Amino acid sequence: MKILLTGGAGYIGSHTAVELAAAGYEVVIADNFSNSSPKVLERLEMITGKRFGLYEIDVADKTALKKVFEENKIDAVIHFAGYKSVPESVKVPLSYYRNNIDTTLSLLEVMGEYGCNNIVFSSSATVYGTKAPYPYKEDMETGNCSNPYGWTKLFIERIITDYAAAKEGFSAVLLRYFNPVGAHESGLIGEDPRDIPNNLMPYISRVAVGKLPYLNVYGNDYPTKDGTGVRDYIHVTDLAKGHAAALDFAEKHSGVEIFNLGAGKGISVLEMVNAYSKACGHDIPYKIAPRRDGDLAEFYADASKANVILGWKAEHSVDDMCRDSWNWQSKNPKGYNE
Repeated sequence: MKILLTGGAGYIGSHTAVELAAAGYEVVIADNFSNSSPKVLERLEMITGKRFGLYEIDVADKTALKKVFEENKIDAVIHFAGYKSVPESVKVPLSYYRNNIDTTLSLLEVMGEYGCNNIVFSSSATVYGTKAPYPYKEDMETGNCSNPYGWTKLFIERIITDYAAAKEGFSAVLLRYFNPVGAHESGLIGEDPRDIPNNLMPYISRVAVGKLPYLNVYGNDYPTKDGTGVRDYIHVTDLAKGHAAALDFAEKHSGVEIFNLGAGKGISVLEMVNAYSKACGHDIPYKIAPRRDGDLAEFYADASKANVILGWKAEHSVDDMCRDSWNWQSKNPKGYNE
């Protein structure tokens, strides 16, 4: 089977490409490298021994996207393409709504023209908003998102759900991620954020390698085990395997199913700092800063549905996450810009 990965050169997309190749799928990547590097393709070939089909296009461009489908018999799509920075989405909301939603509309329209009826969508736990009680379950009410990025994910879920209801035989799996971290065990691919990272793990990594002086820990007075915020971190390789399981499910199913992909337990900021210090062999300097508006004390998944239906669960420990992240960062201190 031939699978199209939109945004497949990105952090999660590239790790998913590795897992799909190992499972025997033929992978085609469409990416405009706005959040990634062409060097990823070289690294993927080193890891897998396979050359991936590549189209350097904007997935919102229907003419360019049609060429992909004309030149390949695409059996299913995993849709990663989209802007992904929460703080940036607050600053430039129209860019996020235009890009993320237009990309999805173009993709679904072209899929329809070429008879491709299987999609796995890269959604986010941000769709649960700030008022739902944790652990988060797939049947909980969504909305009350705290930023435009989260709203784009929720709107796209709605678009795909409505399309699936109108198109007989269409299969869609919506995957709500929690906090992907870590890197491929080879150290060849990993997370390479532009500018100063917004998420905890890449920020710690930059501090550990000496690119940033210290980590800001936002709040140490939450009602948690050590006063710092607790989140559900999942190794990116586990997440990638979840996509392979979802793809297999989508091929045998019609309609829409939603799955949380998370470890199902929380890790505090200071626990992550301590684990990373162990992995890199030295202390991670940090400073306590005031809480940020909108941050929750705890945020983690109930991932039991994915376990029961997909036969999937997260297997890597926090030590594994930190070890693999450090392996990537120490070997690639400048990311892909070596």
